[in-house]
Amino acid sequence: MNQYLEKKSQSPLYQQLMNRLKNDISAGVYPAGARIPSEQQLCESYSVSRVTVRKAILDLVQEGLLVRKQGKGTFVAGQRLQRDLRHITSFTDACAQRGQQTESRLVSAQLVPATGEDAHLLGLAEDATLFEIIRVRLIGGEPVMLEINRFPESFAYLKDEAAEGSLYACLQRHGVIPTTAVHDISLSHATPMVSKHLNTEVGAALLLLDEVIHDQHSQPLHLSRQWIRGEKFTFRI
Repeated sequence: MNQYLEKKSQSPLYQQLMNRLKNDISAGVYPAGARIPSEQQLCESYSVSRVTVRKAILDLVQEGLLVRKQGKGTFVAGQRLQRDLRHITSFTDACAQRGQQTESRLVSAQLVPATGEDAHLLGLAEDATLFEIIRVRLIGGEPVMLEINRFPESFAYLKDEAAEGSLYACLQRHGVIPTTAVHDISLSHATPMVSKHLNTEVGAALLLLDEVIHDQHSQPLHLSRQWIRGEKFTFRI
């Protein structure tokens, strides 16, 4: 059945369509994870152009209410994970606090030469070797973050924990407690490598979080770079 919009209204048609879709999401017509009707179906249901539909959907994607999956359609975004950057909490613990099941997919764990910037931030010699762990983090089986963690070579024992579990829990068992961090948050876009691991389109907007984490003695502990699907996270600073 057609659901006509008010074409004589001062509110643009795409804005009206956005509000209709928001109301349907709030009312549970389209629950979290559900696929919304196709562009053609929305055009027919609301008697509007494809340009209007695409504008409405794009804005809802940018707001984080909808997420596009390449080759599959547009879906209602699931519940966002809130990360409190005022406290050092592992991804595993942050998800557990909200009752969310997490997984880690190991991409690589290896020794790499430090860049000049890495060495400076960690207070190491320029020719230092670092232990690098690259992992994809998943919630409910869906990839939400690609992370690169770089530690001084002395922390290579973390390799045993790289595939599964919390690196921070392992550190604490060795008497090392991540305590403070310096955060830099910016907007990034998915490269082919990042899009492959996060199952997003190349060029998709992502949050980029760079951190320098310090231990309980205020010494640099490790560097972290995380590409994050923004529709899955909110940050408290």
